[in-house]
Amino acid sequence: QMQLVESGGGVVQPGGSLRLSCRASGFRLDYYGVGWFRQAPGKEREGVADISSRGGAINYASSVQGRFTVSRDNAKNTVYLQMTNLKPEDTAVYYCAAVFRAGITWWKWTEYDYWGQGTQVTVSS
Repeated sequence: QMQLVESGGGVVQPGGSLRLSCRASGFRLDYYGVGWFRQAPGKEREGVADISSRGGAINYASSVQGRFTVSRDNAKNTVYLQMTNLKPEDTAVYYCAAVFRAGITWWKWTEYDYWGQGTQVTVSS
């Protein structure tokens, strides 16, 4: 069974940090590009970052550039999203997603093949 599981969400004060993990089971994640998305209540799903299968290409949304870092450890079948200097507007459910094809439009959630269940991130004082 092919599955993605996110972890690491929680409640943090503004300016704080969290690291999200996205672990794959049932398939080799190193064959897949991985994107991170988030969705706040009443808003559309938004692309946050993505990383290619070997980690050579990385993209970020302008809203998180310089604050978030995506990385991967293919030996652990896991992709990470390190989030620093968190702001209240970062509050959302965060999802990871995997895509087999290369050359996609990374911020379009419809491009991705497999999705995790999401993890809640709340930034509040």
